Amino acid sequence: MANDPPETTMDAALRELFHHDDRVPFVYWREYTGTDTTVLLTAAVAVLAFVTGLSHFSQRDLAFDGPLAPLLPAEWVTVVPFGAVLLAFVLGGLAVGLRRRLRIAWYGTVLVLPLVVVLPLVTAEPTDVLLFVLSLGTFPLVVRNRTAFDQSLDLSPFQTAAIVAFVAGQAYGTIGAYRLRNFYTGIETWTDAFYYIVVTGTTVGYGDATPTSQGAKLFTLSAIVISTGTFAVASGSLIIPAIESRVSAAFGTMTASELALMEDHVVVLGYGDLTEPLVDELVATTDVVVVTADADTASALDEEDVNVLTADPTDEDALLDARIDVASGVVAATSDDAQDTLAVLAAREVNSDVRIVAAATDHGHVGKLERVGADEVISPSVIVGRRLGRSVLGDTDASDAETDATETSGTENGGDGNAT
Repeated sequence: MANDPPETTMDAALRELFHHDDRVPFVYWREYTGTDTTVLLTAAVAVLAFVTGLSHFSQRDLAFDGPLAPLLPAEWVTVVPFGAVLLAFVLGGLAVGLRRRLRIAWYGTVLVLPLVVVLPLVTAEPTDVLLFVLSLGTFPLVVRNRTAFDQSLDLSPFQTAAIVAFVAGQAYGTIGAYRLRNFYTGIETWTDAFYYIVVTGTTVGYGDATPTSQGAKLFTLSAIVISTGTFAVASGSLIIPAIESRVSAAFGTMTASELALMEDHVVVLGYGDLTEPLVDELVATTDVVVVTADADTASALDEEDVNVLTADPTDEDALLDARIDVASGVVAATSDDAQDTLAVLAAREVNSDVRIVAAATDHGHVGKLERVGADEVISPSVIVGRRLGRSVLGDTDASDAETDATETSGTENGGDGNAT
């Protein structure tokens, strides 16, 4: 307004303090609808489905009065009572995959969750209401956070071949048993054939389906060899790496899936007296991966919940495993300047753009570390010496910081590079 008094300095300060053009949300919904919540709810649905399935088993005469019950084929009626338990185990495995951000786990969850939603619509049991509500509410979160689950399933060529061979063996046995069903007792449908090959391949053999001709017996022998062999190889190819990862964790080594999640982190090459306080400082503000060849040190760091990779910090392949290509910074600060020089050289070869900071135990090695790729080199002995000199003269902390900046600038101009 034209008659309004001019704005004073106090008015301007109050307006800047209390007036905001941007809307401030009352609740940050993203904090409660992110990937962690999605994983937690999926696991909760799995647990609830398991409990619901057990309640179905406890009922002798389970009636199917739900709106979808008339659409259910008659032969599927016997499947419904333990269907919830089966889905619970599947969802539990998928929740573990979602925790690792696996894309294939997301696809599986999208397929299985609707089945969990449909189950209460078939049984219409009061105990299924909570399962229906929770699974129905979890599905939109899974869809919304689809971009966060982008990690591929890292299978070796041997694991892939073993799984394909196992599936092919099951298909061979099922199709063959069904085609020869006239020469078997107890095999009449595809379900019977699949049941027969599973119990035969796992060496259970209840004896309720037996061959009655020479050809069927020869086929059964081939199915036993193929099914048991492929089952053993496939299970071994998956279980052994899992055991190895547990052993590696016991010795303080991160698994490939854990390393795959690291990004914009700091890689510390080697571990010593200098890096111990450094790691304590960094872990409070950013993700850190320590690369050390010392198994005892790695185990001790793992007990302190520090990410550690037991490997040679001068090995370029080990640095790639530590995801140095997407790291925000690299530190080489052990007590061995020669080791640090090789580590800096390897890090610069792998990532030419990452910022590398090194510590030189011997001030004469500052130039060498800079020439092999360090962006900044700090000499602890020089810092300690200057600190001792200023302390004995009674300088204040403020003058110390000012003198540090002056001397650092003078050193840089004097030809020693970015050394302190």
